[in-house]
Amino acid sequence: MKLYNMNLSNFATKSRIVVYDKGLSVEIVSPPGNDLHSPEYLKINPLGKIPALDVDGMLIPESEVINEYFEDKFPERPLLPKSPEGRAQVRTLTRFHDLYLEPPLRALFGQMNPKTRDDKVVTEKLSELNKRLDELEKMLAASGFAIGSEFTLADCAIAPTMFFAINLLPMFNSKPPLEGRPKLAAWWNHVQTRPSVKKALGEMQQALAAMQGR
Repeated sequence: MKLYNMNLSNFATKSRIVVYDKGLSVEIVSPPGNDLHSPEYLKINPLGKIPALDVDGMLIPESEVINEYFEDKFPERPLLPKSPEGRAQVRTLTRFHDLYLEPPLRALFGQMNPKTRDDKVVTEKLSELNKRLDELEKMLAASGFAIGSEFTLADCAIAPTMFFAINLLPMFNSKPPLEGRPKLAAWWNHVQTRPSVKKALGEMQQALAAMQGR
């Protein structure tokens, strides 16, 4: 199996966390030319996105589909609870992440340069993002990981995006995302104790530093 990846991508990182946590033998590679839109990569994945998983010539795009595939294929170190109710809790959070939490944050990526920044867009997206963070605060378990004592696919999804939120929001003079959100702050401290998360976020940090020329 081959996982097409870029270390700074939060979606690719959530699949790397699963690979690391399950101890899978997966080749992790950059897209050809390190370019998502290169003709070579578009032949592999017409969507031009990462991650993408090549399983003996069958391509699986979309990080959450990849992670569920890993869970189905390699159930020995489970990242979904046994009960249907627990699985529904995890999937509610992963879907909330993909559809509601991550999009307003992603919209801010193009607004990082103060000289070309659209203040109206920034105000709208910061407001939406803070609303979603408030919702996440209510959805998280009172302690432990995202749904409680078990580390799950929900933690894998949320952790890389929170890395971006914590690093990005100060650039817009917004309040820190953990401020006034005690459950989110406690979860953030706890989730980083997981070796797979610590490793993957470290890779994100190195990639961010390289991008910033540090």
